[in-house]
Amino acid sequence: MLSAGSVVTSTKQSGVERLTTPAISLTRLEWTVCAIACLGFAFDTYEFVVTSLIVRPALLALHQMPAGSAPFNRAAALLFYVPLAAAGICGLLGGYLTDRFGRRRVLVWSILMYGAAAALSAYASSVIELLVWRSVVVTGAAVEFVAALAWLAELFPDARRRDSVLAYTQAGSAAGGFLLTGSYYLAVTYGHLLPPIHGVHEAWRYTLLFGLAPAIPLMLIRPLLPESPVWQRQHARRVLRRPSIGALFAPALRETTVVAMLLTACGYAAAYGAIQQIPRIVPGLPQVRQLTVLAQEQAVSAVHLFGDLGNVAGRVLFALIVVRIGGDRRLFRCVVLPALVVFPIVYFVASRSGVGALKAGTFVATALVTAQLSFWGNYLPKMYPTHLRGTGESLATNIGGRVLGTSAALATTALASAMPGSPSIQLAYAAGLVGTLVSLVAFIGSFSLPEAGQAQLPD
Repeated sequence: MLSAGSVVTSTKQSGVERLTTPAISLTRLEWTVCAIACLGFAFDTYEFVVTSLIVRPALLALHQMPAGSAPFNRAAALLFYVPLAAAGICGLLGGYLTDRFGRRRVLVWSILMYGAAAALSAYASSVIELLVWRSVVVTGAAVEFVAALAWLAELFPDARRRDSVLAYTQAGSAAGGFLLTGSYYLAVTYGHLLPPIHGVHEAWRYTLLFGLAPAIPLMLIRPLLPESPVWQRQHARRVLRRPSIGALFAPALRETTVVAMLLTACGYAAAYGAIQQIPRIVPGLPQVRQLTVLAQEQAVSAVHLFGDLGNVAGRVLFALIVVRIGGDRRLFRCVVLPALVVFPIVYFVASRSGVGALKAGTFVATALVTAQLSFWGNYLPKMYPTHLRGTGESLATNIGGRVLGTSAALATTALASAMPGSPSIQLAYAAGLVGTLVSLVAFIGSFSLPEAGQAQLPD
């Protein structure tokens, strides 16, 4: 990423920023763009994943029902799914607005929206209130994610450089997982020293509040960064066509849209139906069950840390192979096929073998799923023309991933009640079954995945 390919610099001609390609290393502006993109993706990850850590203590505090009971599982499923489904539907509109009004403008407003909602969610006094504010937060993060991908792809026109930038900046999202794990551990361990929220010191509330921190520099710096020169040039010349969801299903794009939406759904199903259920499995492990509540929550943080490490490994692994493996289908299979072996081992074997085995399994499973999600961040921007780029990405990611794919969280919690064993083992078996099945569907579907077939972004 640092030495090959052309570099994007921003110059103005007739009031429109244009791209030039002078040479070898990233400019100061490009480094700033990449750093802010990494921070934005980190914030997105924090907010997408935080539910996996706070859902159990939040429900115990707000709803006071036994953990692992059928009503508890239903409420947990709603907290996982409803914000993501709302984000998927509203995020589709965000993709349309990204194409209609520009990438930078949507980026700025989405950050303001979900930064404020992140703080308000910490002060929720009921499950319904928490559900509402979490829906607003995840909606803003979903819109920001799509707008950022389109923005980055258009700032770096050279194919090799673009692939590297998209892959490595998405790798920066792993920082959000570390920030989340560290925030939760600090909130669990030292929350009693912080000012009370609603008169109590509850770690889940502080964890939600800490999510506001990355938004502050984003709010200050992003308005100062350049708009996508490709979008701005077409807009200034009045040749930018109006985006349309219907255009995504025109004959030239129909196969890409349908296959990408369904396969993206598989990736999100693996993430939310399996990976994000692990924190709820940990307290039921034999080594953890007899510990104090504080020690149990610290064990949850420790296992989650290995998921964060797996996130880094998966993102970096993809960044390394994306410029070395030719063909989108072949690249996708490289990150999907191993999951068919890993998911059964992690959830059917490691989940009964103790904390150490679950840590290792969490690391590997998370690496494979995040590598798969990185694939879509690189693949989708190069499949759609400028006036449909945000809308096309949003349909696949938000409707396919966040509406269809995350419904796997509902399937997992529903299946858990029918599985044998303790509540923790029931959840592990259900998550393993869901993760394995969606990985199999993704592998079979990869044979229908359209190849990009060109180095330059469609205009």
